[in-house]
Amino acid sequence: MKKIELEIVALSHSITQSHSYAVVLGEVNGLRRLPIVIGGFEAQAIAVALERINPTRPLTHDLMKNFMLAFNVELHEIVINDVQGGVFYSKLVCSSANDTVEIDSRTSDALALAVRFGCSIFTYENILDQAGVMMNDDAKKDALPSSASVSSETIGGSTGSDLKSMSLTELNTLLTEVLEQEDYIRAISIRDEIKSREK
Repeated sequence: MKKIELEIVALSHSITQSHSYAVVLGEVNGLRRLPIVIGGFEAQAIAVALERINPTRPLTHDLMKNFMLAFNVELHEIVINDVQGGVFYSKLVCSSANDTVEIDSRTSDALALAVRFGCSIFTYENILDQAGVMMNDDAKKDALPSSASVSSETIGGSTGSDLKSMSLTELNTLLTEVLEQEDYIRAISIRDEIKSREK
């Protein structure tokens, strides 16, 4: 079967399930989108990598990447290869000097690793037919840029209005506190507010 390349186009709070998040994958050079519901920790792991935040200590997916690199294992691509009852299944395509293997993975973990390695994300036509949604041409013009957008106000932490009422000094203090607590999702919204004021 022909593989179809995808890219992460959005990460936000899930509308359909409370306490969950949605990562939206878009067909490269196409109009189809594949929304996947993931958990909060997984959303944070993806957001940290997308926003290039360097945690003080390695997160689980950073540890996995470091482990793979230490043993000369390369992650070439991830493939979302099945969907059953709304649950997506994926595999990591990895290689070492001697062998290439496919490793079963939760899709959220596979995406968190793909962002860290900068590798391609693929799926098949039947997956997009079954679980994808089609955008019209007008929506594509207004769509997110090819680099993913993390909706920090909807993912977690302080709302935009709470942050706007704080001084720059208070924001910097709060940013330090949330980074120490390793609340990287909230740190993204605080950092964005600080950047908007510094312009």
